[in-house]
Amino acid sequence: MLTLADAIEALSGQRITETEQPLSSVVIDSRLVTPGGMFVALRGERQDGHDFVADAFSRGAVAAIVERELPIECHVLDTRRLPLPGPAGGVSLPLCLLVEDSLAALQRFAAFWRAKFDVRVIGVTGSVGKTMTKEMAYAVLKRRFRTLKSEGNYNNEIGLPLTLLQLSPEHERVVLEMGMYDIGEIALLAEIARPVVGVVTNVGPVHLERLGTIERIAQAKAELVQALPADGVAILNGDDPLVRPMAEMTAARPFFYGLSPDCDLWASEVQSRGLEGVHFRLHYQGETIHARVPLLGRHSVHTALRAAAVGLVEGESWEEIIGGLQDTVQLRLVVVPGINGCTLLDDTYNSAPASAIAALNLLDELEGRKIAVLGDMLELGSYEEEGHRKVGRRAVDVAAILVAVGPRGRIIGEEALACGMPAERVYFAADNAQASAWLREVVAPGDVVLVKGSRGMRMEEIVTALSAPVGERGKGAGE
Repeated sequence: MLTLADAIEALSGQRITETEQPLSSVVIDSRLVTPGGMFVALRGERQDGHDFVADAFSRGAVAAIVERELPIECHVLDTRRLPLPGPAGGVSLPLCLLVEDSLAALQRFAAFWRAKFDVRVIGVTGSVGKTMTKEMAYAVLKRRFRTLKSEGNYNNEIGLPLTLLQLSPEHERVVLEMGMYDIGEIALLAEIARPVVGVVTNVGPVHLERLGTIERIAQAKAELVQALPADGVAILNGDDPLVRPMAEMTAARPFFYGLSPDCDLWASEVQSRGLEGVHFRLHYQGETIHARVPLLGRHSVHTALRAAAVGLVEGESWEEIIGGLQDTVQLRLVVVPGINGCTLLDDTYNSAPASAIAALNLLDELEGRKIAVLGDMLELGSYEEEGHRKVGRRAVDVAAILVAVGPRGRIIGEEALACGMPAERVYFAADNAQASAWLREVVAPGDVVLVKGSRGMRMEEIVTALSAPVGERGKGAGE
């Protein structure tokens, strides 16, 4: 069990046996403190965790990691000055562990704790599809192994250490999502987590605004496979020309997945059944397996391939793998009954050109009048205009009505008009409220309305405005 003594040893190199106090949890939000837990005071852009240390102690925390002494009642142990005072000096609770940098201390603590376990870590990175891949891989692995996964969006330099501090001797596998904003960040996460299997979903123009070129994005993603040991496995998208070459950048064994027969694991006869899921055939070492997964859109087959590849690499049977794939719940795109008998496809979690086109492809497969409500896609950098225009060109072929929301969304609508979409079928909205008001007058029974935009656009507001009251919900398209 994780103890206060472990934290002190991780941060100072010394173990004080008199502090073998179990830690119930390690958190960065004082509201999540459990009795016997530890609070890590991080400095953010808007709030400073040091302002909430007293609150954490009032909720039962026994220790806090801090960067400065605070005017509160606690014993202070300065881990920056070694050797630490011996037990004769007394160590009482609550205890503040004084460090140079709280975030670095959290990461050092997690790396220390992870190193205590002989557990196989599977890291997942890529521009699109990380979270769904992590969830599906977890669903597959838990069929045989006691598995820990990163929850929600715990995929960065804060979330990943917090996940690793939940490790216990019962865990046999860990699945971790690894996100990044810049070069070097995935390398840091891999140094902390020590993955033996790395999955790369794809490389796209997400974060191009920060990294500048698609090649630099590929370089950042490749840090995962570069960190793998010689006895590890790099699970690579064989259909992505920027991912396939990563096989030459790793000491690990490459394992390719995709839609081409030259991949180790490949799929054929892919059929999307709309809201009923995707059917396909899996091919591996001369075997052919029929599969059906409850995911939406043809593009989901790549996610299923990644999860199946993880299962194969970890020695699972096809029965376990297929069972895990079928246990998966669609995470991001949610079907919601709408007003006036329409059906809403809520895909408002985030957006990028590739995922927007995938969502339009799903819309194309459904019955009913198709309405695409598409907003700004952020952080595309130099690809911003072309990315939005590319989505606009696809929308022309799919949507009966296109609602373009926001200044960048306007580019989508303008491209649709340039490609021949009649002006009366394209509506430009400055914001979500304007789009919602217009749509409430337009949607009709049998309509299927896709709502998608970047997280910063908060387009769930449109979904809320168009959702049918609970008592009036009936059958929508595809039900």
